[in-house]
Amino acid sequence: MRVFVFGVFFISSLLARAQREDTIRNLQEVVVQAFASEKPLLQVAASVAIVDAKELNRFNNSSFLPALNTIAGVRMEERSPGSFRLAIRGSSLRSPFGVRNVKFYWNGLPLTDGGGNTYFNLVDFNSVSQIEVIKGPSGSLYGAGMGGVLLLNSSVPTKNEIQLSAVVGSYGLQRYQLQATVAERKVKATILYAHQQADGYRQQTAMRRDALNLELQVQLASKTILRSTSFYTDLFYQTPGALTKAQYDQDPRQARLATATLPSAIDQQAAIYNQTFYSGAMLDHQWNSNWSTTIGIFGSVSDFKNPAITNYEMRSEKNWGGRMENQFSFDLSSTKGKMTFGGEFQFFNSPIQNYQNLKGVSGNLQFNDELKSSLATVFAQSEFDLPHNFYLTLGASGNFISYQFNRTSTIPAIQQIRSFEPVLIPRVALLKKWSEHLSTYGSISKGFSPPTLAEVRPSTNTYNDSLRAETGINYELGARGNFFKNFSFDFALFSLQQSETIVVQRQINGSDFFVNAGGTSQLGTELMLSYSNQFSSLLISALNVWSSYTRNNFAFNRYIKNQQDYSYKSLTGVAPIVLVSGIDLKSKTGFYLSSTFSYVDAIPLNDANTDFAASYYLIGSRLGWASTVKKMPIDIWLGIDNATDEIYSLGNDLNATGGRYYNAAAGRNWYVGFTFRFL
Repeated sequence: MRVFVFGVFFISSLLARAQREDTIRNLQEVVVQAFASEKPLLQVAASVAIVDAKELNRFNNSSFLPALNTIAGVRMEERSPGSFRLAIRGSSLRSPFGVRNVKFYWNGLPLTDGGGNTYFNLVDFNSVSQIEVIKGPSGSLYGAGMGGVLLLNSSVPTKNEIQLSAVVGSYGLQRYQLQATVAERKVKATILYAHQQADGYRQQTAMRRDALNLELQVQLASKTILRSTSFYTDLFYQTPGALTKAQYDQDPRQARLATATLPSAIDQQAAIYNQTFYSGAMLDHQWNSNWSTTIGIFGSVSDFKNPAITNYEMRSEKNWGGRMENQFSFDLSSTKGKMTFGGEFQFFNSPIQNYQNLKGVSGNLQFNDELKSSLATVFAQSEFDLPHNFYLTLGASGNFISYQFNRTSTIPAIQQIRSFEPVLIPRVALLKKWSEHLSTYGSISKGFSPPTLAEVRPSTNTYNDSLRAETGINYELGARGNFFKNFSFDFALFSLQQSETIVVQRQINGSDFFVNAGGTSQLGTELMLSYSNQFSSLLISALNVWSSYTRNNFAFNRYIKNQQDYSYKSLTGVAPIVLVSGIDLKSKTGFYLSSTFSYVDAIPLNDANTDFAASYYLIGSRLGWASTVKKMPIDIWLGIDNATDEIYSLGNDLNATGGRYYNAAAGRNWYVGFTFRFL
């Protein structure tokens, strides 16, 4: 602990000497919601990154992936169009597909369901105006989870407007979006429809998504606001399956081939069908100058079908819950601050039927199961603005989780109920603000992450009642600010010591299952640097050069599997080094150019570290013109991704049987698009 505190002030003193007061960019202007702070980023004692409209719209406007991958410590993967996986600080080890171990909130309400899964691929690109990424254990306010939290927010309209946009590109990419906004004094509303489709780079990778979003905000009284958010998404995407190294080298565009015992992905018409309706409402009330309350309820219904290689799964999922936050601000003679307390609960029910897959048609019933879960979190947090520009945060949550499994396809029926021991998740953080342009912080937080329902009942169709929850302690030092007038930085150094780490394993037929791997030691460094300047030249009026660097030293410890000792092996699926750099240019005539360079180091593909996905480089650019013609804002662009036509695997199948790891990403591809706004 002494070393930890000493480190905070040692880094602080070094950076304070380099600080200058004449910077043109003030981090005090960047306000974040993370940990209910609603403070400038410079005063938030946590590793938080913000992706706003500027970052989202510097790529092809059809996916969150490239923008999120510019953040140090964050890696989003796409096994095929529509099939996403997201990791924060290496948290994808237990996610063969989908998003787990990262908590999502949509406009303040939980988007992650009660089973621990998030359908991030249901969220339409244009429905999101800003993403806040909280890295590392954040359970003191957001409940169970080791990876982190994503806060997705839509924009509040400021004018009556109709927006039309379209994007077309290589490999059959088509995207069309129509949006209308109303901004009256007491009512603000947005309705959005978007259609997106693609043929995909590989065989068996076609996708189609139709999304309808409705956002409404009503001023009920001077101190009361009612907000509602709803979306319906109809998603279909094919799943090609992974390839062996020999198959990948021969033809990376082919789908998984048949074997002596299993048919091919094409023969089985492997795909995902997901129709989901999500709706929620929140009431914000300001009782007086000190007290405020936000209370919300939400629910979702999903119809999910998955013809896979080994079976045909059908699920009907129902998820509902609520969240309440109360805040009390105080101002004493020597200290002021804020207290936040409340709770969150969720109930989840999912009947699951597994049938034979007869080339894309369901056959005889194999299993008929029902999974249920109930989650409850109570939390409290206090923030103190101390003398000499110190800011102290103390928080903790209590978590109560239980699962229920019923199998009625056997005689007698099987029923198992498991309640995890209640867990207290504390967090303490201290920040020192040295000037208007520099702050440093240190934090200690506990993490707790129970297995998701998809892990206790994986594709082997067996129920694993012995899988234990992950726990860990995260120590972190950080600094952010501006220096030398035009430069800004964000730095974090962390150590996560985790036990009972959950990892994915594979059976001979490719079905996944999960085991506890003892523990992991995760040491990491994350750095973001940028240079920004304004010019009077017509050719270049604004310049931004930036770079994010991630160094991961992640390893197993005390991990023995099948009498093989994997202790001190590198953590599966995590690249030791990731570097992403970019340059953004603007001219007074409306032309702009955004270019991005990425490097991803070799990735271990199995726990034994005998197979690795090769490192790769990516280059992409977008050239466009944005201006106003007859009071109508217009943006027209042309772009290229993977300009060097690099062959690389994105979204590897970890610990795959027979070395079937590789999912080839798209080669060189072009796109063109436009956005028109009618006032």
